[in-house]
Amino acid sequence: MAYLVSRLLSVAITLFLISIFTFAITSILPGDVAMMIMGTQSNPEALEALRRSLGLNDPLVVQYGRWIGGMLAGDWGTSLLFREPILPLILQKVTASALIVVLSMTIALSLAIPLGVWAARHRDRWQDTTSSTAALLGLSMPDFFIGIMLILLFAAWLGWLPSSGFVDPTVDFLGAVRHALLPSLALGLGLMAHLTRMTRSAMTGILNQEFIRVARAKGLPERTVVWRYGLPNAIGPVMTVAGLQIGYLFGSIIVIESLFSYTGMGWLTYQALLNRDIPLIQATIFVIAAVVMLVNLIVDLLYRVIDPRIRLS
Repeated sequence: MAYLVSRLLSVAITLFLISIFTFAITSILPGDVAMMIMGTQSNPEALEALRRSLGLNDPLVVQYGRWIGGMLAGDWGTSLLFREPILPLILQKVTASALIVVLSMTIALSLAIPLGVWAARHRDRWQDTTSSTAALLGLSMPDFFIGIMLILLFAAWLGWLPSSGFVDPTVDFLGAVRHALLPSLALGLGLMAHLTRMTRSAMTGILNQEFIRVARAKGLPERTVVWRYGLPNAIGPVMTVAGLQIGYLFGSIIVIESLFSYTGMGWLTYQALLNRDIPLIQATIFVIAAVVMLVNLIVDLLYRVIDPRIRLS
């Protein structure tokens, strides 16, 4: 419990610092919010009146207090681009992007763990070389290049999957999965390369441990030794890297969602940046940071479940 309280306090402090940094950076961006609302041909007196009504002439400390207070109260303001309340808009887009993130991580782990274990079992042999080469190719190719190749193969040539668009999962779940599959593959294949290398490294160390040699000496099948005794002891570092890669996913998702015209959180962030929608930029950056920190907190707490030897303090 003490560990949980300390981690939650650390998350709260970090988010507070991120909110200050985000607000400070967006406040010095070029552009006038009042002019964006009323247009460049607006009356100067009307523009000044709008700035006063919005509190844009107040000191930055006062503006920050009003912004963070509104977020805590559930009032995240209104998007200048979409003319909609920001909070419902973000909740809708987070749901859309969550599908891509879950599918990407599922694809990456489903490929990386078997490949990493396979490479570790056949260390310094052709199996290890093949796995390492596949991981190196995944690390070398940018996500958008993988995405373009997937569009050409599965959408343009084979016609199996749609190349763009979004379907609400609450309306048509299977349709949503079909539209999310190619973006998820583009992200998952890149992520798979990192996790394959981590799995291979962790399993190589575990398979040289004394208890593995004892299990083999007892005559246990190699499959049992590797998957029942080896992998559970190596999965901790892999989970840590997977949790850290959530930040990578949310960074890459901006490019991938724009490439596939998938209107999720990444697409929303890009549109906010492209159109200098300051209130929306502030909200999207804060939400992405909060999601990344929450996922890493969950990964840390799962350590006790996965490996009872871990003592959190």
